Amino acid sequence: MTDTVQTPPRRHLPKIILSAWGASAVVVALVALFDPTALADILRDAAGSLVGTLPFIAFAVLAVAYLKASGAETLLARAFEGREVRMIVLAAMLGGISPFCSCEVIPFIAALLAVGAPLSAVMAFWLASPLMDPAMFLITSATLGWDFALAKTLGAVAIGLGGGATVMAFRSSAVFADPLKPRAAPNGCCGAPKPFAGRPVWRFWHDDTRRATFRATATENALFLGKWLLLAYVFEALMIRYVPAEMVGGLLGGTGIVPVLMGALVGGPAYLNGYAAVPLVDGLLTQGMAPGAAMSFMIAGGVSCIPAAIAVWALVKPRIFAAYIGIAMTGAVLAGLAWGALA
Repeated sequence: MTDTVQTPPRRHLPKIILSAWGASAVVVALVALFDPTALADILRDAAGSLVGTLPFIAFAVLAVAYLKASGAETLLARAFEGREVRMIVLAAMLGGISPFCSCEVIPFIAALLAVGAPLSAVMAFWLASPLMDPAMFLITSATLGWDFALAKTLGAVAIGLGGGATVMAFRSSAVFADPLKPRAAPNGCCGAPKPFAGRPVWRFWHDDTRRATFRATATENALFLGKWLLLAYVFEALMIRYVPAEMVGGLLGGTGIVPVLMGALVGGPAYLNGYAAVPLVDGLLTQGMAPGAAMSFMIAGGVSCIPAAIAVWALVKPRIFAAYIGIAMTGAVLAGLAWGALA
């Protein structure tokens, strides 16, 4: 359910790409108009940051394309078999590393809920899934460090486990009873009307259709990551140059719970997507943002971003959605406090 592997129909791709490239061009044009002496420095800083992450982007793009072409998403269904506790643990762990987009997960989750899969395991997956995937781990580690990336991954799994355990503990309450919306049905998108069916084919290159899937997925994800990271690195360069460090430090700096709470509250509206958020947080840390606030910002923004939130809202009743947001925000604050203490 993360942002990386969104594979929209080709007819929509040019519009999506142009919107991001266009935003970057507008920002650069405004700098050239109002502060031309700073233009060269901003472009150099943004380009240098983007080039530095290119090896990570290339590996992530190829890895996700391989998983997609081989049909590895079929393995995800195994997390929802067996005892409930086992389902929660596996769903949280797989949600924290799965590289599949929200539109593919929607029909899968709808089908599970429709046939009676426990909401606890579904909640564990939903909470962990938007927060981390292989590509996001690589880009986060390249920019914010391996320790931050690993801590965020552990935080994603922990929040999934906590959410699943909470739902299991209160499953008999009115809040979690009858979770599915009446009209929610397991209809597919992204060209996948039968989600997570069949077995993986690891040597996919022998099949023409799977080779085409590999090429399409690699191209779409390379463009997706490239456009958002370019825009984010431009904003990072602008932030470092124009935003006073004292202002960031006063709002999101310091110790204790206040900056962590502020990071979680700001994370929702300021969060573009998981990849654009990484350079922005890097810039905020340079300006004085507290480490704990950075973690709560990333986690709170991840669960409340549009793709993740729509995937939940589309299927379950408002009270379940409210529980999803509440558990996620609580987990973001706790993760921020824990990382702040360690960092």
